[in-house]
Amino acid sequence: MADFKRHLTASSLLGVGYGAGAYLLYDVPVPTCVLAGGLCGVSGMLPDLDSGPGVPLRESMALAAAVVPMMLIDRFEQFGMSPELIVLAGAMLYLFIRFGLAALLRKYTVHRGMFHSLPAALIFGELAFLLASGSIELRIYKAGGVLVGYLSHLLLDELYSIEWYRGRLRLKRSFGTALKIFGTSWWSNITTYLKLAVLTFVVLKEPGWMQEHYSTQIKKPVEQTAGKVMGRILR
Repeated sequence: MADFKRHLTASSLLGVGYGAGAYLLYDVPVPTCVLAGGLCGVSGMLPDLDSGPGVPLRESMALAAAVVPMMLIDRFEQFGMSPELIVLAGAMLYLFIRFGLAALLRKYTVHRGMFHSLPAALIFGELAFLLASGSIELRIYKAGGVLVGYLSHLLLDELYSIEWYRGRLRLKRSFGTALKIFGTSWWSNITTYLKLAVLTFVVLKEPGWMQEHYSTQIKKPVEQTAGKVMGRILR
C-alpha cells in the first residue's frame, strides 16, 4: 500500500487542481478555492484514521481540532451566540476532537476496515457539507474537495495492491480492501450504513431547517426592532 507521504502528495496535487479548476472555469472566489483545495489535500489522510497510534491519526486529529471550530463560526453566529460563547464552544470542540475522538478511534477502529470504503467517503463528504458555510453550491463544492481527497487515498491503495512479478501482473492480498462497499464485519457494515442514512437525511433537510431558523429567530426579530426604531424616529 502507499505510505503517508504518497497519499498526502497525491491528494495535495489533486487539491491544487481542484481549486485552480474552479477558479479558472467557474470564477469561484479565491478564498473558497483555496479552502476547498486544502480540504482535498488533508482529506487524503482521513482513511488512515483507523491505523491506530501514528502520524495519520495524530496529524489528522490535530488539524481537525483546529479547523472544525473555525468552519462552524458562521453557524454559531447564525444561532445568535455571543463572541464569548463562540470561543467556549470552539474550545470544547477542540478538546473533544483532539483528545476524546482520537481516543475513540484508537480503541474501536481496525485498519482497512470500513474507513477504507466508499460509504465512508460519502460520510465524510456529507460531514463536510454540514460544517461548511455559504450558499448551497459553494458548500457542495467544499464537500466535493473532501470527497475527492478521500477517494484518492482509496484509489491509490488499490493501485499499490497491483504489482509486477516475474513478468506478469499480480494482485496482492490487500486488493479490494479499499474501494469496497461492504467489509468483513457485519456490525461495522450496519453502523456505517446507519450513519450514512442519518447523515443523508440531515443533509437533505438541513438547508430548509436553517432557512426556517433564520426566518423565525433572526429575520423576524430584526425586522421588528427596525420597525420600532423607525417608528420612534418618525414621531
